[in-house]
Amino acid sequence: MPRFAANLSMLFTEHPFLERFDRAGAAGFAGVEFLFPYAEDIPAVRDALRRNGLEQVLFNLPAGDFAAGERGFANDPARRGEFRVGVGRALEIADTLGCRRLNCLVGLALPGVPEADQWATAAENLAFAASEAEGAGVRVVVEPLNVYDAPGFLLPTTERALALLDAAAHPNLAVQYDVYHAQRGEGNLVATIRRHLDRVGHVQAADSPDRHEPGTGEINYPFVFRALDEAGYGGWVGLEYRPAAGTEASLGWLRDHGFLARAEPSA
Repeated sequence: MPRFAANLSMLFTEHPFLERFDRAGAAGFAGVEFLFPYAEDIPAVRDALRRNGLEQVLFNLPAGDFAAGERGFANDPARRGEFRVGVGRALEIADTLGCRRLNCLVGLALPGVPEADQWATAAENLAFAASEAEGAGVRVVVEPLNVYDAPGFLLPTTERALALLDAAAHPNLAVQYDVYHAQRGEGNLVATIRRHLDRVGHVQAADSPDRHEPGTGEINYPFVFRALDEAGYGGWVGLEYRPAAGTEASLGWLRDHGFLARAEPSA
């Protein structure tokens, strides 16, 4: 049975950020993830995790001005120093929160910079991040983003991400397999899981095409989750979806399948 983590950048957004941990714990989650912690009160986040018995499953390395459209900068030769500083800061926070996965968004293709230079820079930066993280007991994952949500992203498919990991050549690197992005960008979900699961370090889920909860779109999630089980996936599945009609209403599919064990959240 998959272990589901609530993505608090997407779920429980009806509430202030720190309150989302309480809501996730009350709803039955044992793990949480979010996009970025860098503007948050980290000791308060740690306390929210502890009081709810939650594991911080994953967060992203710094990715530039995300609100303005940046999707990482690991591929930018001019920002190597900034990337390395960001890795250090992320590892400090991961240590405080007990987080054992960091996700890297490598960036949009840069006009005017040869693709070979971007590729080499991304591989070098990933190898650096993986080496630094390995010493801290943290694994680095790399996420492909589909061309519809992130036009121009350097890694639009799983195969492209795997090629970059091959170039970086570090054992502490894996793919973050976001089922939503994979369906939008390439399909062949279960075949990809079966073929490459040994190189998958984290999984995320949302339905396609509208990125709502499983059961609202075209993906046969029972089949996908069964394939993950059969292939031996023992990690977390982060629920990174936009609830169609509020977070609490969107959790029905989890409760119907027995995936949430704790009490219903209070009003």
